[in-house]
Parts: sequence; structure tokens; C-alpha cells
Amino acid sequence: MASIVIPNWNGAHHLPICLNALRAQTYPHCEVILVDNGSTDGSPALVAERYPEVRLLALDRNLGLTGGNNLGFRAALGDVLISLNNDTEAAPDFVEALVTALLDHPEAGIAAAKILLFDRRRVIHSAGDGYGVDGIPFNRGVWQQDEGQFDEPGWIFGGCGGAVAYRRAMLDDIGLFDESFFMYCEDVDLNWRAQLAGWRCWYTPDAVVYHKLSATGGGPIASFYTGRNTLWVIAKNYPGALLRKYWPQVVRAQWAIFCDALRAWRGEAARARLRGQLAGLFGWPRMLGKRRRIQAARRVPLDYVESILTNSPFAQESKLQPETT
Repeated sequence: MASIVIPNWNGAHHLPICLNALRAQTYPHCEVILVDNGSTDGSPALVAERYPEVRLLALDRNLGLTGGNNLGFRAALGDVLISLNNDTEAAPDFVEALVTALLDHPEAGIAAAKILLFDRRRVIHSAGDGYGVDGIPFNRGVWQQDEGQFDEPGWIFGGCGGAVAYRRAMLDDIGLFDESFFMYCEDVDLNWRAQLAGWRCWYTPDAVVYHKLSATGGGPIASFYTGRNTLWVIAKNYPGALLRKYWPQVVRAQWAIFCDALRAWRGEAARARLRGQLAGLFGWPRMLGKRRRIQAARRVPLDYVESILTNSPFAQESKLQPETT
């Protein structure tokens, strides 16, 4: 059984495309769970009326992407739990490809999809996640023309939370999304925890989904949460020995982000980025207790951890660039 969990907040205009695509999936053992985060645009009524096969969990408040996904995961029946954004259109064999990847690779706890732009379907948004030694996460191949350069499956750092499959056994082991993140970089945090605990990520280019990009929350929202949560990911997950080795790169990357935002401070997104970095620093002590638990549970050697990090320049492929609709 594969359980597809879709957090939704005022996304009624996206849901028909998303849910119709899931009706057309080739994999027969699926359930779809839509977690509505207190929408006021008629989303629950639309789902109840037009998609009776969807399990609707209607909330009276917004728990964010993290809280919505976690609620859906807890209610799910599947052994494979798929996180899917509401502003996506999945190819017919999307679920089948993700499930097959996990069946074929029992050491994998995550199966990453190929995500293409909804309106430019030969442009890559993510061929899975990478992570730089400078503490900057990035989408592999982002904004590149899809010419087959990411058509080879293989082991990567992690999956992009907009369209990714998790093995239930892994989530039982390492825990769900960190709800203090609310949204943005929650997938990076989970990728880190999985890798440190010995669960790997398999990239399967046969699992294709088309994404509209930040149709629910972009601009200043993205800038604040990525500015804050990037620092929290480092605080929780970056092993101390490697942080001592690469701290100059980490500091330079954060300083570059700060300077870029300061130069553009008249823009709302730039000011939100600065507030996010400040919130990340002030919230660092909150993360230290979580850090102790995560690092104490590490099952892989440091040389393996170092091997899955990259030297990719953050300015080219960063998940931290504010997305626009």
C-alpha cells in the first residue's frame, strides 16, 4: 500500500489537476489523504463532492506543511508514505516508480522523484536534493533544460519534499518532519536525519511530477522560513567534526546571503530573509537538545557523511533562492 499525503491550504484551484492525476495512477494499491489546513476557499467541500475516494482530514487551523504532512502520515495505512504538494500533476506511473525503487533497494528509506516545471515541462526543478559542505541545500539540476543528464538512477543525498516517498519503517525509526520548521527545509532536515541513521536515498527519474512552484507560499514567506530553517538544519544535523573542518565555508555562505539581502533591503523578500537569519540564530539554542539526540543516534562513519556532501556553489542551485509563482 502506498499512501499519498497532500497538505492543502486554500488550494482549491490546484486540487482538480492534482487529484485527477492521482486517479490515473497505474499503481493499484493507493490511498490518497488530503489534509486541509483550515482553508476558507471551499477546498474541503470540493474534495468531498468531487473526489469521494480521497480521505479528507479537515482541520480548523493551519499546521503548516510539516504538521499537515505528519497528521496525514499518522493516519495513513501504507508501508510507503508519499509527500506530494497540492500544486503538482503526477505522471501516471509516478507512484509505481517510487514504490518499485523502495522494493528494489531495501537499504533505501527515501525514493526521490524527478520534478519538472508545470508550465515549462522540459525544465528541471529538482532531480533530488544535494547538500553543500557550506551548509546550503540545493535542488540538483534546478532551472536546467532536461536533456537526459539526470536520467540515470542512483544514490543521492535526499529527496525534495514536494514529491518524495518515505519508507514507513524509516519514519518509525527517525521520526517525522520537525513541526517547528512549519515549512521549507523540513525535507532537508529529514534527509539529514535519515542519512545519519543509516537510511539512504535512491533517485528514480522514472517518477515524474510537474510542479507549479510555490503556488501556496513563496516570496517573503519562502525567504523568512528558508533563512531561519537553513540555520536550524545546521544546528541539528551537521556533525561537529565536519563543522569544525568546514566552518569557514558555512560562515561565508551565510554572510553572502546576509549581504545580498542587505543590499536589497528595500524589497520585502530581502527583509524577510534578514529576519529569518536573525530568528535562526536566536532559535539555535532550541535546536541543541535535538542535536544531541540526533548525533548520539548516528550509525554511519564520518567519512561516509563527508562523501555525500558536495562543493556545489549555492548561488547556482540553492533551495534558498526565493521562488516565485
